[in-house]
Amino acid sequence: MAKYIVLLGPPGAGKGTQAAVLSKALELAHISSGDIFRENLKAQTELGKLAQTFMSRGELVPDDVTIAMIEERLSRPDCAQGALLDGFPRTPAQAQALADMLAKTGGKVDAVPYIAVPAEELIQRLSGRWTCRAEGHVYHQVFNPPQKAGVCDVDGSELYQRDDDKSETVERRIRVYMEQTAPLIAFYREKGLLMDVDGTRPIDEVSKTLLAAFGKEL
Repeated sequence: MAKYIVLLGPPGAGKGTQAAVLSKALELAHISSGDIFRENLKAQTELGKLAQTFMSRGELVPDDVTIAMIEERLSRPDCAQGALLDGFPRTPAQAQALADMLAKTGGKVDAVPYIAVPAEELIQRLSGRWTCRAEGHVYHQVFNPPQKAGVCDVDGSELYQRDDDKSETVERRIRVYMEQTAPLIAFYREKGLLMDVDGTRPIDEVSKTLLAAFGKEL
C-alpha cells in the first residue's frame, strides 16, 4: 500500500533537511512543490506555460493548475510506493483536493508531521544568514559565522545579506505563513493526522523523533 506523508513547517524550521532524511529512510519520493513549478516552467510544459501567464501578471497560480502539476508528478513510477509532500498543500481546499486525488487510486494521506518553531527563533535563524557574492556560500552570524567578518572562508569574496534574509522581510514571510497555514493545521488536526514535532531541538533529535514515529531509526 502506497504511503503519503505531508510535511509542514514554517520557513527556517529545517523542513528541507528533515524531508531529505525522512524520504530516504522511508524510501519515498520527495515531492517539493517549488521543484515541480521550476521543472514545469523550465520544460515549458502546457501547465508550466499556463502558470507563467498568471505569474507574469503578478497573480497567484490557480489551485487547479497547481493540483494538476502535483497529480502528474505523483503518477510517475518513482511514486508507486507513495511520496513525501513538501510545500503542498497550503490550504484546506488544496488538502481536500489532494485527498480526492489520492482516493482515485485507493490512497490517502497517512500522517502530517508539523515542525513547530516559535516565530522569534525563526527570525533569528533566517535573518542571520549572509551569502558570498562569488559562489553563493551561506553563513550564519550565530550558528555558522565566517572566520573573518564579512568575508567568505572559501573564496575570500564579500558577504552580503539577500533581501529575503533581512529581518523585516523574514518577519513578513513568517507572519504570512502562519496566517495562511493555521487553517491547514486545523484541518489535519481535526482529522487526527497532525503530528506536532518540536523543531527547536538539534537537527538529529528532530530527525530521530520523526523517524521513530514511522518505526525507523537514524
